[in-house]
Amino acid sequence: MTIRTAVVTGAARGIGAAVARRLSADGLAVAVLDLSAEACKPVVDEIEAAGGTALAVGADVSSESDVARALDEVTGTLGAPAVLVNNAGILRDNLLFKMSVDDWDQVMNVHLRGSFLMTRAVQQHMVAAGWGRIVSLSSTSALGNRGQVNYSAAKAGLQGFTKTLALELGKFGITANAVAPGFIETEMTAATAARIGVPFEDFKAATAEQIPVRRTGKPEDIAHTVSFLASEGAGFVSGQVIYVAGGPTD
Repeated sequence: MTIRTAVVTGAARGIGAAVARRLSADGLAVAVLDLSAEACKPVVDEIEAAGGTALAVGADVSSESDVARALDEVTGTLGAPAVLVNNAGILRDNLLFKMSVDDWDQVMNVHLRGSFLMTRAVQQHMVAAGWGRIVSLSSTSALGNRGQVNYSAAKAGLQGFTKTLALELGKFGITANAVAPGFIETEMTAATAARIGVPFEDFKAATAEQIPVRRTGKPEDIAHTVSFLASEGAGFVSGQVIYVAGGPTD
């Protein structure tokens, strides 16, 4: 049986690292992609120590040339990608009147331009194979979140992006779905706590009180959902946005 290859962006830490580890455990060869290949090495080492196959790839997903080079490296080393997880993301939070054009552009470039460039690059391999899974990371912030007009717009944009991919690529055996996490314990949410001047443990405790399951999420919660959407058994699930937030969303 041929081992399928997955590419996970923003995979050096947090949700991306958890997804990379889980897809490897599911039996896929995994390209762990982030800005620096060196930053990806600990995740690759962990996967290899567990008996999996992984490759550290350094690339800026918002750069067309970087994406082309990265996909050539992945295809040449691990094989043509069958699964793509668009997870790379950054925060540049601020209230609208304080937000700079650069804050806006950087967030749009990584989340939206990056997902577009990566997906455009991999879809040809998936079309040729007649099989593919594209999973993009949205967020509950897509519903609106104070101080995140750029991030919220980008995450909402990924939902429209996903639904359109599902319409265009479905006839080639390719599904496209989005996962929209709620509060997940990562360096990114820790940075949010620091920005507003609240200790992270207090921030998590206060947030958990507002979540029906009475806890905050962990990267593995998202990895489990991505694992399903990337599986053979999810072939009739496409164009969906799955909120993984510990309760219903508005």
